[in-house]
Amino acid sequence: MRKDLPAVVNPAWLHDRMAGSGPLALGGESLLIVEVGDQQIDRYHSGHIPGAIYLDSNDFERAPSWNVLPAAELEQVLLRHSITYNQSIVLYGQDPLAIARTVLVLLYAGVEDVRWLDGGIEAWKAGGYELEMGLRMPTPARSFGRPLPGHPEYIVDISQVRARLTDPQAVIACVRTWEEYNGQASGYTYIHPRGRISGSLWAGEPGFEGRQYPPGDPVGQAGRRCREIARLWQSRGITPDKRVIFYCGTGWRASEAFLYAWLMGWKEIAVYDGGWLEWSADVNNPVEV
Repeated sequence: MRKDLPAVVNPAWLHDRMAGSGPLALGGESLLIVEVGDQQIDRYHSGHIPGAIYLDSNDFERAPSWNVLPAAELEQVLLRHSITYNQSIVLYGQDPLAIARTVLVLLYAGVEDVRWLDGGIEAWKAGGYELEMGLRMPTPARSFGRPLPGHPEYIVDISQVRARLTDPQAVIACVRTWEEYNGQASGYTYIHPRGRISGSLWAGEPGFEGRQYPPGDPVGQAGRRCREIARLWQSRGITPDKRVIFYCGTGWRASEAFLYAWLMGWKEIAVYDGGWLEWSADVNNPVEV
């Protein structure tokens, strides 16, 4: 396990825990390995970490808003996938955005021990560890064990964003491309207004073909990426001493920013899930172009 990022684990750490060697850091009652995908179950079928179940990040939301489901519905999704609050859960997958979205949802729900396998299945294979084929069905859980959401502060609504617009101890951080931030494009075929939430700071990064941060390195570089992102955010006034609310179009890219901030140990962080889709739909909301 990486000492600088406790929530990031490597294949050797995971392999040892699967073999029953070494304690689960937060005392979880069991270890659940989850391959996360965005309609990518075919990849899971072609070979996954032994014992891993598949979870599609789309199960957490629905059109047209693509916001996280209400608590009662979210709980049913988690129970179907054998997820309870007191498990140690290790996530991996091919899509960093889907992983980030899942991390946000699990933490919001109240799961106490969530880990990210740095480098994913490519790092697992590079370590010489075997794969399992086919589909492994989860055993549905009877109860999550606690009321949901356990951490409602991680996902905020439009009224909470409005209340923070003039708060000097808060930052509304826009996780979109520069073209979206400065009003050159909306970024979505189904979002027509252009611009940004008034006063929001740009957290994005140019040069990655529309992605705000570099994609995951197969050999695992979470620590390096976090250091680069921290320097970038510092230069733009996005710092851990403030309440930082990330937003994008509908919550996915903001979830990735949340993931990195969480990995770095930032405490006062949240995602405005309604994002630019919801904010721009109300002409009374202050915007800048």
